[in-house]
Amino acid sequence: MKTRILIAGLMAATALGGTSAMAETLRLLTWGSYAPEELIRKFEERHPDIEVEVTFSNNEEMIAKLRATGGAGFDLAQPSHDRIYAAQLEYDIYKPLDLSMVDTEAMSPVHLEAVKANATIDGQIYGVPHQWGTTGLMADVTKAPDVKGWDDLCDPAYKGKTSMRLKRTILLATAFAMGEDPFATYADPEKYQELLDRVGEKLIECKGNIKAYWNGGDDLSAMMLSGEIVAAETWDSTAYKLYDQNHDIVFIPPETGALTWIDTFVIPRKGQADDAAYKWINFVLEPENITVMSASTGAIAAVNGGTDLLPEDKKAAVQAAFTQADIDNLKFFANIPPGIEDMEGKTLEKIKAATE
Repeated sequence: MKTRILIAGLMAATALGGTSAMAETLRLLTWGSYAPEELIRKFEERHPDIEVEVTFSNNEEMIAKLRATGGAGFDLAQPSHDRIYAAQLEYDIYKPLDLSMVDTEAMSPVHLEAVKANATIDGQIYGVPHQWGTTGLMADVTKAPDVKGWDDLCDPAYKGKTSMRLKRTILLATAFAMGEDPFATYADPEKYQELLDRVGEKLIECKGNIKAYWNGGDDLSAMMLSGEIVAAETWDSTAYKLYDQNHDIVFIPPETGALTWIDTFVIPRKGQADDAAYKWINFVLEPENITVMSASTGAIAAVNGGTDLLPEDKKAAVQAAFTQADIDNLKFFANIPPGIEDMEGKTLEKIKAATE
């Protein structure tokens, strides 16, 4: 519909001897559920000269895509806050943000400052916060009432009844469960490798407890709802959605602290629609749009009063999951130095090979 209108407008302008610009495309590289159709339609109605084109991805793929093109192909991307600093130093794939173009007053100061701390290079800021959440534990409390920490996923009492995701998060979680702070060893690759070796051994030993390793929220949800598993590593957003269907399934912040991420907005270095990108950022910061976005993502907006703007069902789930002590104990992901992810990847490959 929009394309036909634009063509008709162009033809009319040409007949009158004038000119008309074609619609600008905002190419958004983001997570699944971070661009609800309802919000895209509303944005395009407000800005009829902009069309939104969405590519769903994840942290690793976002960086790989932008690295392959030198920061071209997309106008706005949403890596997590710990995936900006090293990627920019190594690959030069982002451009500094003009914060005068962003409604930073609407943002939660805690989350804005956390992102600034992770995404500032030579005095220039490369990211601002959008949504935040945690990775922790989920359990059916009627079947696994004692789950409190990461190592409970390996408790023989739940053999064959737990699940985890074979990604770097479970390496970090297991390190914390072993009494280590993995972020504190990032600066010493040799020490970090020694820690990864011990973590890998621990997770290989745990393989008998694992019903299946989950890849996405859908397969994890199916296992929990069917009763195939009674506890798992999870994104809090997945647990919140299941809580709405079964109040016995709750999110549990681990005793060592839930691992906390902030998904951001960054502008790729060769993006071609900066003005449209800033318009989208400010658009999704509007309170009525935040509620729609959080209903889609299951995460909390990094704005003032973000929890209050959650849909009612998710607000109840968050209140059931977190005490103030849990919030005070959050573990924010640290910037990932160059080479660390390669080390983690090799450890994950060893674990996978040993469990097949």
